[in-house]
Amino acid sequence: MWKTDPEPQWQELAAEVIGGMKRWRDEHPTASWAEIEAATDARLAVLRGQMLQDAAEASAAADLRGMPAAARPPCPDCGAALVAVGQEPRHLTAAQARPIVVERTRARCPACGAGVFPPR
Repeated sequence: MWKTDPEPQWQELAAEVIGGMKRWRDEHPTASWAEIEAATDARLAVLRGQMLQDAAEASAAADLRGMPAAARPPCPDCGAALVAVGQEPRHLTAAQARPIVVERTRARCPACGAGVFPPR
């Protein structure tokens, strides 16, 4: 499932978020509630984005190569098990307009030829 344990990186990012927020508040002692909320959300979005990316990449559906036919997702058109035809990045957007890139399998149906990306 996990290629490597993401927790150490998450812990490091969390420490940066906390320290960065503390520094920001020290530099902005008269900030309004809305400004504090925006600064907090912007910092937390970095950690959230990394956690989303890591969790998505840990999905069994991220890579169909080597997966037995019974475990692969079905073709949405005919129901046959999809086959992997390559990996490529999928570009997503998380909260705070954070770009997320995850590797996903491009799949093809061997029965009807339909192409699917990502397969799930």
